[in-house]
Amino acid sequence: MPDDVLEGVRATADLRLPRHERAKRIAELVRGATGRRWVGVYEVTPTEVVNLAWSGPAAPAYPRFPVGQGLTGAAVSTRETVISNDVASDPRYLTALASTGSELIVPVVVDGRVVGTLDVEDERTNAFTEADRRSLERVADAMAALFD
Repeated sequence: MPDDVLEGVRATADLRLPRHERAKRIAELVRGATGRRWVGVYEVTPTEVVNLAWSGPAAPAYPRFPVGQGLTGAAVSTRETVISNDVASDPRYLTALASTGSELIVPVVVDGRVVGTLDVEDERTNAFTEADRRSLERVADAMAALFD
């Protein structure tokens, strides 16, 4: 991820705007920088995952769901990035858009606790690489102030 995008994410997370507005700007920044089809920013509470904002062709099919479900549940429980490069064959996948081929979920960890996630989807299978993982993990780190 280019440094200017990371700085943009960091600066946006620190703005004195409502959280959902900052999350929307971050989703748009990430989508613009990566060219991915859909990007969502979620808050993780003790019991559920709640969409704060998204950028892409449609709203999330699951704007809120129990914290243990889906690929997000796997990312939250392990506190590690989850990549599914063929969601059609991944039983953990909660169908959001029928045309999704790959999904990457990065947990946002603050003080050892998962407080949010960055969800990036692509219509192609095998769309995400280890370089994508590293890059989007840097974005998730830059988003931390969004959850203060």
